[in-house]
Amino acid sequence: MRLFVGLGNPGARYAGNRHNIGFMAITRLAEVHRASPWRSKFQGDVAELRLGTEKLILLRPTTYMNESGRSVQEAARFFQLGLDRITVFHDELDLAFGRVRVKVGGGHAGNNGIRSIAGHMGPDFQRVRLGIGHPGHKDLVSHYVLSDFSKAERAYVDDLVDAVAGAAPKLCAGDPPGFLNEVALKCPAPKPEKSPE
Repeated sequence: MRLFVGLGNPGARYAGNRHNIGFMAITRLAEVHRASPWRSKFQGDVAELRLGTEKLILLRPTTYMNESGRSVQEAARFFQLGLDRITVFHDELDLAFGRVRVKVGGGHAGNNGIRSIAGHMGPDFQRVRLGIGHPGHKDLVSHYVLSDFSKAERAYVDDLVDAVAGAAPKLCAGDPPGFLNEVALKCPAPKPEKSPE
């Protein structure tokens, strides 16, 4: 059994925010793989499905981002899952928009959801880092992550979360390189815009 967690903030006003790309990915994964209906549990929304040989629990904490760890810890305790069975999908400022990386452990890079989970459970869980780019100055970060993707970005994000959902069985099977390769083939990262000369 595995637990896949998508990070975001609950409610319509946050639904299109850059900070909510983790929610978007997990929601699309549930749709693509025909998960059970979402229900309220563990201070979050929970759905279940089977991917390959694994039973997969999907969780969207509804605690707000900075308290995500409470929800994840409750679900992990209920299902008796160690950190090695937990994967968290989240927005990543330190990656260019559209880049996707997978890693285990490390710091939180300013992401309060990751900070909260690590604070409650330790840092050694798998993260799927979904690049949203950086606004250029730390004073701009809060407004940037809590604002919606632009129209052009949103079209790309729709394709990206489709690719992530489609490649999820490889992640579930313990093949992060295969997962990343499939995502890159289905949805190549956008080329960075050239700065004006």
